[in-house]
Amino acid sequence: MSVKLLDNKAFYGFRVRRTVAGKLYQEYFSLKNEGARLEGKQKSEVEKQAMDRDAVLAAEQRRYLEETKEDRCFKSDGTVRGISYLLKTEKSGNLTPIFQVGVASKVEKKTVCTSFSLNAHGSDDAWHKAVEAYSKHKSIHKNSKLYHRLLKAMPKVG
Repeated sequence: MSVKLLDNKAFYGFRVRRTVAGKLYQEYFSLKNEGARLEGKQKSEVEKQAMDRDAVLAAEQRRYLEETKEDRCFKSDGTVRGISYLLKTEKSGNLTPIFQVGVASKVEKKTVCTSFSLNAHGSDDAWHKAVEAYSKHKSIHKNSKLYHRLLKAMPKVG
């Protein structure tokens, strides 16, 4: 929720702040009337206005994120944003090729990072496992067009 009660010398009231489609919306709902602080029912009405405005912005934010989900999954070169091909240096000094997945998980509400070794799984299976992990955390269904497009976006390895 992005409604915050501010109580300082400069302002007393609620601030609603959300970013929608790259634009910051920041709006204030005062809890003062002619210098006096609002109490009880009047305060509750202003709080409801702030919460209602936040709900409208949250809905716009969800709609925008859903509409642009596919665009946000890919970089301009066609590779998947959040899955990298790397050569990992082991403690022994050997280089191991991996697909590393690093994404902000919608499921776990935190950033997750995992990797899949091409040596252990083979490049196709490692890519498939990386896309599975990515899709799980980004809430992309396996039978969707986007999922199949992700599978086809495997970078050149070797």
